[in-house]
This record gives sequence, structure tokens and C-alpha cells, in this order.
Amino acid sequence: MRPLLFTALWLALGSGLVLAKPKPKADSAAGTHAHSVEELTVAARPSLVTVTQIGRGGSQEALGTGFIISTDGLIATNLHVIGNARRIKVQLSDGSMHEVTEVHATDPTLDLAIIRIGKKDLTALPLGDSDSIKQGQPVVALGNPQGLEFSVVEGVISALREVEGSNMIQIAIPIEEGNSGGPLLNLKGEVQGVITLKSAVTNNLGFAHSVNDLRLLLEKPNPIPMQRWLTIGRLDDRLWEPLQGASWTQHAGVIQVDGSGEGFGGRSLCLSKENPPATPFEASVTVKLDEESGAAGLSFCADGKDVHYGFYPSAGKLRLTRFNGPDVFSWSILSDAASPAYRSGDWNTLRVRVDENKIQCFVNDTLVTEQQDTGLRGGRVGLCKFRQTKACFKHFQVGEKVSHNQISDQLALQLNAELTDYLAHKGPKDKTMEKLLAEPAASRSLLEQRAKTLEEQAATLRKLGREVHRRNTAEELVKVLQRPADQTELMRAALLVARHDNAELDTDAYLRAVERMANELKKDPEITSGSTSKAAARLAQYLFKENGFHGSRSDAIDDLSNSYLNQVLDDREGIPITLSIVFLELSRQLGLTDVYGVSLPGRFMVAYREQFGGEKVVTYIDVFDGGKFLQPSEAERFIIQTTGQVVSEAQREPATPRAMILRLLYNLTSFAKKPELSLPYLDLILALEPDSPGERLNRAFTRMKTGDSPGAKEDLKRLLETAPAGLDLQRIDALYQSL
Repeated sequence: MRPLLFTALWLALGSGLVLAKPKPKADSAAGTHAHSVEELTVAARPSLVTVTQIGRGGSQEALGTGFIISTDGLIATNLHVIGNARRIKVQLSDGSMHEVTEVHATDPTLDLAIIRIGKKDLTALPLGDSDSIKQGQPVVALGNPQGLEFSVVEGVISALREVEGSNMIQIAIPIEEGNSGGPLLNLKGEVQGVITLKSAVTNNLGFAHSVNDLRLLLEKPNPIPMQRWLTIGRLDDRLWEPLQGASWTQHAGVIQVDGSGEGFGGRSLCLSKENPPATPFEASVTVKLDEESGAAGLSFCADGKDVHYGFYPSAGKLRLTRFNGPDVFSWSILSDAASPAYRSGDWNTLRVRVDENKIQCFVNDTLVTEQQDTGLRGGRVGLCKFRQTKACFKHFQVGEKVSHNQISDQLALQLNAELTDYLAHKGPKDKTMEKLLAEPAASRSLLEQRAKTLEEQAATLRKLGREVHRRNTAEELVKVLQRPADQTELMRAALLVARHDNAELDTDAYLRAVERMANELKKDPEITSGSTSKAAARLAQYLFKENGFHGSRSDAIDDLSNSYLNQVLDDREGIPITLSIVFLELSRQLGLTDVYGVSLPGRFMVAYREQFGGEKVVTYIDVFDGGKFLQPSEAERFIIQTTGQVVSEAQREPATPRAMILRLLYNLTSFAKKPELSLPYLDLILALEPDSPGERLNRAFTRMKTGDSPGAKEDLKRLLETAPAGLDLQRIDALYQSL
């Protein structure tokens, strides 16, 4: 139990993040006076490069600009320019081509990247200080628009404004495709920003990220060797075989496809390498299209070339096609039907059942079509896409019978009756068509009111669905953490916290992803050496040097995504507690029993004990600082310097999974910008700690702020009934009575 008076202070320090904004360093190459645009062009040209993203077949997939920022090969650009899991080439101003050897730093929030090539003695552009930028200041943008080499455009700073949560420099300069990643210079030749996106409002308006954001990446890089970068987001080739082009990638449980396939109509397949199923069989996948004009879904009975069936949404309908060859003349559309069960713009579960004589196709457990077609049998199962479709797939299954969410008719009737009772008091009575046509003006008014009522009911049902999901997740979390000292469920518990806010999160997929990471290391000689210090050092190198995991930078540390473990695994960026959970889970799977978490004030760390000279010696690992190894005295001195607190003996002890999840939840309550956003995390805290008077009182006040007086009274009544020590019960009773 935490003293109530210290609740606010504890919440403020719970994130453990104390970062000073980096001050720009003086660049000796920077000019001290203004130059003409002609002079700047001549001086900057040797530092400008073309960055090319290379596809699987060796062809160019994307092209952008970059600029040299260090003489030993570092180049700044946009993250979207280099893509994911792709080879990258850089062309210097002299025409020479160079392979990128390392992705030195990335930040998906800022869309910034720093890459490295092997060439030395390069000409670097000096970095300025974007805090000194003034509206109306003249600037020059350099780039390679539309793939053309080296263009120069002069303009001015229009404004400094927030765009999608990031502070951007708005420039009155036309930005074209290929300019992304280029430098924005002042008239002294200093970089003020990195050109990053084109305004959707006008062709003569662009944006750039500030150079001080780029400095954050330089000061806290997350280097990833190229051989490791090429595996990020790549499909597991033991499980999947992409065919006929397009870009198939994977982030934990979600497969993504982008770009046109090489087959006719942009067709591309991605077939499972599991043993082909025997007939009869079922296959299913949940798919979401970027645009409803696209087409992507299930492929089955595939020969690995051009022959297969496809069941997929296309232009809002559900289509079943038999593909007997490479072109449209050998294709047979067996069914093309709309279904009220299909949810446009949302995730939809497709399922097929293939028997000897018929094929049944379902969307969201509703039968769409049943065809007596025996043209193809046997073969493999997988995914397909057509045209320029962008799509995401998850929960792929194949077997004699796959699991699905279909409910019995009796249960459906019961649930519908419950929902009807729930909504009965909100809807107006139905009118017959004859009455509507007799009074068309009045009917239109009535129908508009009915539509408004239905929208209110839909919002009410969504809120109810969200509440059902969150309460179910809270129950799961309590169950998972029933044994407070059991480390085996820590990762699952942290993923449940993330799933609390994202009902679509596939926790098992992320657990499997971490298991695959552990399998990469299980036979490593440093891991199996029997030395905890060697194994911990190897694990730190694997995470922070080879895979680019890193602590969140500057203002992004309170971004909720850094507390959601699935996004930490996807983006390889987090806060101390989430990065520690990843380190601890891998340690557990690798059998490193002496590695544990330490809940230090203001900075969660990992520690391990190892036998030396007859005693157990403790070493700390600061996972937020790139896996830095510290002696206990160094770590505790850092805590005193950053928080002013002295580490107690209890804080040196191993933290239980329950304590770590609670700390994660306290972080989330402190990061939430509005009272209503912190309530779900307070609910989870009280699900785990129902007798915590501090959080009970905190939730009562938060409920009052959001207008939930009945909920606030419920919490205050609980406090009056339990009468915990340290509370002024008379004041609580007076507050209760006032509500």
C-alpha cells in the first residue's frame, strides 16, 4: 500500500524517464554568413545522395533522397524511403553506387532513418539548430524529384505546426515524389530539417522534420547490421512461400501485402508450406483491405503456379473464382455475390469448406455461396491478392475443421432477445410503407430521427462491447497473475494489458515471435557457457546491437505505444519496463534463472546474480540505455541524480510479475492525457489490487471528473465500508452524501 500523499509523486516518477533535450553541438563546417543559392548549391551537391530500395528480384522498389551527415558514412533520410527488410543502395554525387552496411538509427514516429555505407572521407552537411527557426526565414530544399538527379528549390518557412502528433516545419516549397529525405538548408548552408511529406492541400506546400529530431537519433542510435535488417518483417520462409511478386511481409501475427503481383491482373500468391490437406478440409483467414476496390483473400487447391481457387472480397462483393491458367481467358468466376455479413472497411473472416463434390464459402460465419464444382482438388492452401491491393491477413488456419466463432441458433436467439430488451426504450415504432408514402415530408423527418436513434444505439452497443472485452481481459489478467512470483506468464500478462486497448491483438502470435527469437539463441556458445554474465552480455548484444531495440527518445516516451508490448516488439522501441519484460522473457526461455527485474525509483532495470569468490555479486543492466551494464553503486548513483531518491533494500529485491504489471499500469495512468483515458487502467489496477485505498479514491475522483457520479459513489461507499487507515472518513462520507 502506497501512502496517499505520495500517489501523485509516484505516478510522476513511475515511468522512470528523465531525459534532457540534447543541445545542438557546434559544427565547424557551418558557415557564419549567408550565401547565395548558387553558392549553397555548389557547396551542398557533394553531400546529396540518391537512396534506392531494392526489391526481391533486384528491381527498384522505391527511390528517395538522403544527405551525408558524417565523413565516415552516415546518411540521413526518411524511414519510408528505406522500407523494411529490403536491400538499400546509395548513389553518391560522383555516380558511384554503394550498398548500405547498417541501419544506424530509425524512428517510425518521426519517419526518420540514418543509414551507413562503407565509404569514408565523405563531405558532410553541417547540422544547424531548428529551435532558432523563424517564420518567413528563407530556406533551400534539395532533392531528387521523380528520380531526376539533384534539384534545388528556394522558399520560406511558412509556419511551425503539429502534424499527426509531430512538430513539423511547414515550408512554402513544392515537394515532389523523390524529394523525401532531402535536406532543408538555411542560407548559411546548415541543415534545418529533413523533407518528409507532401501537403495534400496544395502542390506548393511541404513539410520537414526538424534537424533537432535527427540529432536525437544520432545521440541515441539503435544500430542494426544489414543482414539482420533484411530479416525484419520478412515472412518466415519455413512457413510461407510467396509466388508471382508483390511485397509480402509479416509483423508478428499479421501478414501484409503491398504492390502489384507479376501475374496477370496483378495476381500474387503466398502459399503455406504446411502439408497439403486431404479432402475434405477447411481453411480460413481474417483479412482487411486498404480499399474496398481491391481484392485479397484465400487461395486453395493450388498447384504452386497458376492453377488454384480463390475466395476473396472484390469491390464490396464476395467472389469465388477457379483459376485454370495464367490469363483471364482461363479463369471462371463461379460466384460473385454481396453479403450483408461483410463489413466494409473492417476485418472479415473468410472460410471455405472443400468436399469431394462441393465448395462452401463463408464470410463472418455466414454462408455466401455453395458450388457443385469439382474442377480442382488437392494442392496447397494460402493467400492471394490482385491488382494494386494493399491488405492485411491474420489468424490463418487450415485443417479438417477450423475453429470459428459461429454460435448456435438458440444462443443467438437468447442474445438477440437480451439486446432487444437493452435497446427497446430507444427506438421509435415502425411505420408501414403506405403510411410513409402518404406523408412523404413527415416520413423523411421521421426516418432521419430513426437514423439518429440507430446511430445512438450503435454507439451504445459498441460501448457495451468494449466494456465486455475489457472486463473479460481484466479477468484473464487476474487469472494469469494468480501466482505472483511465477515468471512464466509475465509476457502474456503484459500483452493482455495491450489487448485491453486493442481487442484485435493476437497475443499468441507475439508469444510465438518471442519464442522464435529465443530459438535463435538457444545454441549460441555464450548462452550455453554456464556463465550468467556471458549469457546476459550476448542477449544484450542480440537485442540492442543486432536487432535495434532501444529506449524511446525525448517527447515520445509518454506515447502509449511504448507501453503496449506488441508495438514495442514491432517497432523495437519502448520504455524501461517494457524493454525489461522482453529481456526477462528471453532470459527465462534461455534458462537464465539468475536474471530478474529490479523496480528502482524512476528507472526499471534488469539485474543478475553470479557467484564470485564465495558470494553472489549483483550487476544491473539498463535496458533503456542500450543494455548498459552497471555496478550497483553506479546504478544507484544514477537514480539519486535523476530522481533525488535513495534506493531502499526492498527496491533491490527481484520484482514479481504482478509488481511489474502494476508498474506498467501506473505508467499508463500517468501517460493518459485526459481523465477518461486513465479510467481503463485504474480499472485494471483495482482488478489486481481491489483493496488499494489510494487507487480506489483516485478512481472515485476520476469518475467524478468524467460525470460518472454513480461510479464515484460506488468507490466511495467501498471505502466507507472497509474504513482503511489513513483516510479522513468524515470527508469521504460528506462527499458521498453530496453525490
